[in-house]
Amino acid sequence: MKKRLLTLTAAALAATMVFGACGSSTGSSSSESSAASQESTEQAASTDTAEQTTTAAADSASSDGSTASSSGKTTITFWHSMGGVNGDALTHLVDQYNKENKDNIYVDAEYQGEYDDTINKLKSAQIGNMGADLVQVYEIGTRFMIDSGWVVPMQDLIDEDGWDESQLEPNIAAYYTVDNKLYSMPFNSSTPIMYYNKDMFEKAGITDIPDSLPKIDAIANDLVQKGGAGEAMSMGIYGWFFEQFLCKQGANYVDNDNGRTKAATKVEFDSNGAGEKILSQWKKMYDDGTAPNVGRGGDSGLADFTAGKSAITLGSTASLAQILQDVNGKFEVGTAYFPKVSDDDQGGVSIGGASLWALDNGDKAKQQAVWKFVKFLVSPESQAYWAAQTGYFPVTTAAHDEQTFKDNIAKYPQFQTAIDQLHDSKPEYAGALMSVFPEARQDVESGIENMLNTNQDPAEATKSIADSINKAIEDYNVVNS
Repeated sequence: MKKRLLTLTAAALAATMVFGACGSSTGSSSSESSAASQESTEQAASTDTAEQTTTAAADSASSDGSTASSSGKTTITFWHSMGGVNGDALTHLVDQYNKENKDNIYVDAEYQGEYDDTINKLKSAQIGNMGADLVQVYEIGTRFMIDSGWVVPMQDLIDEDGWDESQLEPNIAAYYTVDNKLYSMPFNSSTPIMYYNKDMFEKAGITDIPDSLPKIDAIANDLVQKGGAGEAMSMGIYGWFFEQFLCKQGANYVDNDNGRTKAATKVEFDSNGAGEKILSQWKKMYDDGTAPNVGRGGDSGLADFTAGKSAITLGSTASLAQILQDVNGKFEVGTAYFPKVSDDDQGGVSIGGASLWALDNGDKAKQQAVWKFVKFLVSPESQAYWAAQTGYFPVTTAAHDEQTFKDNIAKYPQFQTAIDQLHDSKPEYAGALMSVFPEARQDVESGIENMLNTNQDPAEATKSIADSINKAIEDYNVVNS
């Protein structure tokens, strides 16, 4: 299996991959964090700092390594993609664990760059049989990681320890659960929500907050003519949003139970009509002037919103603190559930972000050390701190009882919308799994962009997108059959 997947690196994954859901521009799953949108906009500027931090951590690990080795410490290597504010928060947790754990474990945390960089380095490392012991992988890398044969399913470590997995948020754990087995541990998770300018809504006399795209289209004129908006809605062309619109319809993206009973062989959003419904409504709003083309990526619509130009935007729940910081009191920010495609949709939302994967390096002591560190990271105390610092969901329900979390909700009451939306959704709307998801997202974005720019018929655009993704799935499955 490893050899087959490594061949894939030169084949189906040769194209540049986008980051995970909840991300910015073509980037990171997962618009992630008070820091995630900050991560995407400041990534280039913070690269040197991140590299210096990584180098310092590596130097520290190296100096500790000789001491650790002689004192019998178990050192585990943890690859992650958290830069900027997120990286600072993760470094704090790692340092705390290294200082306080009583198990003689040292965690060498190494920043690998963006999500794509991490998974691509993992593939290269596996060629040389070198890899990390624990790695953070974006949610759209889930099927690839399962197929790779490189991992120890987190469920195995959970069962061996007798750990109570009911502590995890069920709608978050559902994404990473296949055949009743939790393959990786959720860590940084978020969902998309709608942000709106309360001042503009009040000026326009709008008291009922729209919960669907048609309802947004219906009030667009008032938001512009009465509310003073330059544009009613700034909606970035983002593959993650397309996936969420499918979830809101309760429709599958691909076959084989959304790629969860076995690997997907083709998309279903063309045959079930859900894809064309999304693109038709998207194009109508574009043609109506409600939602102009503001560019590709999850953060592409945020600038117009925070500048007070658009009345509505879509973005990750994890972008809330950054949005509030950028607005800086110019107007009151409201939050609402991610909109439905049609008024009668009954579906939910899926998560973005990333999870933690234990790698099978054949070292039982390291596997146990990895598990102890993972338990620390998802403890209520750690998750409350992580949520407050980054804007991601606490993946552990008991974190809501921590004072740190309560204080953060009091500071950012808009975040309660994200919590309510997560709890109001159901595990069956967890979303699809595909090994070619990164390429699929680019195909979706290119297809929507082309439809808007060339006035293409939504049916034709849907077919074009489906054909491109089906070709990628077919190529992948041929290589890995």
